[in-house]
Amino acid sequence: MTANPPFGPREFQLVLLRRMADHQPDLVADARQELSASLAEMREANRRWQAMVRAPRGRGALRRYRSVLGEPESFTHRTIGDLECDALLWPVPLWPDLRFEVMVAPGGAVWNEWLVRTPGRAGPELRAVEDLRPWSATVDEVARAFAPARPMEGGAPTRWALAITAPGTGECHVAEFTWGLFQRLLPG
Repeated sequence: MTANPPFGPREFQLVLLRRMADHQPDLVADARQELSASLAEMREANRRWQAMVRAPRGRGALRRYRSVLGEPESFTHRTIGDLECDALLWPVPLWPDLRFEVMVAPGGAVWNEWLVRTPGRAGPELRAVEDLRPWSATVDEVARAFAPARPMEGGAPTRWALAITAPGTGECHVAEFTWGLFQRLLPG
């Protein structure tokens, strides 16, 4: 019997891809090829991640991210309304212009975890809904470009949605995201 290889950044990226495969299978296939990973490896990485998440005496979410991704590249203290938290950022080689962000409350509880634009890097110019391309923008970028966007509940864990209105036409749409990265646009 062979032992499982260590679970590190490569396997974590496969976990991100597993959920994205529901909406963008071709992009995921290309990304898997870039990681030299098979479909079976992606499924196994997701199985192992879910086992870590659901383990009755498992590590807390922040400890799990640190054990898998190492020490964060950077962290920033943030105040959002009355709430104070720390935002920890890790690089994600598949998306060099993005970082995986974990927002942590005082005491260590993880509030949010998703992909964000690397600080200092420009995001896409989003002037019309036609500018939205899969994997091109983050939740925050789409919300700012199509303000006032209305947050909606996602269809599964790690999924978010925004109700947006197309500038000029007034057409309503739903922008869907997985792990904070734009996946597809649906009629509203």
